[in-house]
Amino acid sequence: MTTRSRWIVSVLTGIAMALTGFTVSMLPAHAAATLTQVTGFGSNPGNLTMFSYRPIDLPANAPLVVVLHGCTQTAADYHAHSGWQKFADQHRFAVVYAQTSSANNSSSCFNFFLPADTSRGQGEALSIKQMVDYALANYATNPARVYVTGLSAGGAMTSVMLATYPEVFAAGAVIAGLPYRCATDATSAYSCMYTAQSKTPAQWGTLVRNANPGYTGPWPKVSIWYGSSDATVIPANATELRDQWTNVRGISQTATGTASLPSSTTLTRYGSGDEVLVYQVQGIAHGTPIDPGSAAEQCGSAGSYFIDSICSSYYIARDFGLSGTVTPPSPSASASPTASSSPTASPSPTSSPTAQPCFTASNYAHTTAGRAHQSGGYTYANGSNQAMGLWNVAVIHTLRRTGTNYYVLADGQC
Repeated sequence: MTTRSRWIVSVLTGIAMALTGFTVSMLPAHAAATLTQVTGFGSNPGNLTMFSYRPIDLPANAPLVVVLHGCTQTAADYHAHSGWQKFADQHRFAVVYAQTSSANNSSSCFNFFLPADTSRGQGEALSIKQMVDYALANYATNPARVYVTGLSAGGAMTSVMLATYPEVFAAGAVIAGLPYRCATDATSAYSCMYTAQSKTPAQWGTLVRNANPGYTGPWPKVSIWYGSSDATVIPANATELRDQWTNVRGISQTATGTASLPSSTTLTRYGSGDEVLVYQVQGIAHGTPIDPGSAAEQCGSAGSYFIDSICSSYYIARDFGLSGTVTPPSPSASASPTASSSPTASPSPTSSPTAQPCFTASNYAHTTAGRAHQSGGYTYANGSNQAMGLWNVAVIHTLRRTGTNYYVLADGQC
């Protein structure tokens, strides 16, 4: 076969794959983006370093995820092993990594226990907020779709950001972390890590409310991840986090449902709209759960404090509503910057998600209309499989159709 013949076969094969509906994970990779250090993002009172990852041809109004590493880790380490690059490329969102150093903390931990770094308008918390502001101003990301997640000290700092800047973040995911203001110095930090604390849900919730007195807006949704065998940040902290955020959201500490996931993981839901989610990964110790492999629900690679079990980044991205929100360019479109102007090209990555049809109805009506399905009394969006809460006429959501029989939650976005 001649070189030209091989080229024609390759092009036709790519077109055939696109027409037959291959999933995003089966498409060739986009042109490689890189993790890039950003300077001059603000006054930076917390002395942190900012890194960003932006997929090539990132559409305007894309979501933004802030990721906070654990002790002894770096931004590059977390980017390389956690799986966030995979899902940023697939679903077309930007990622900002905040990085601390041994100059701030001898173990390169975020100072989640120091009031000077965990109060609104101060220290490390303000530095991270300035990174968000920079990304919103310079990357044209969506201010209504900003999320934060982190491991261990980064998980505790995730709690800090959700408490001190609730108007900034739509949701957060705390992995092996601590409740906000469980500790105010190094001694109490170790106490919180290793010993259950005797606070009521109301007391935990008051700590968050006091972080931003007078705030009357909506509070972020929160998911909580922990390993049942974690001896570094004991599982009691997951219960305390649950108590804190269910109280802040004004919902019961009684679960509204459970689900079984891979690697003996149990998901427990709280609130009619899944305002708080708790993931228990059975048998694992302290670290970010990953699941190396190429399947849609797999991600990550081996590394220090990355534990082969379940791909937490996949489920966190799903909980954030990131899965399937934007269709990436087809192979032919990504080959040329002008390909998106062709009427036969796949949908442009810069098309506004709000241009796609939206449907507001009860969970029951969504299922009868074929936009969602129910299992065990709970409702899930078709395609994205996003959890929508109880299957009844009382719970109302807005779904956006982003593809054939593919719907994503779009509450407040249509």
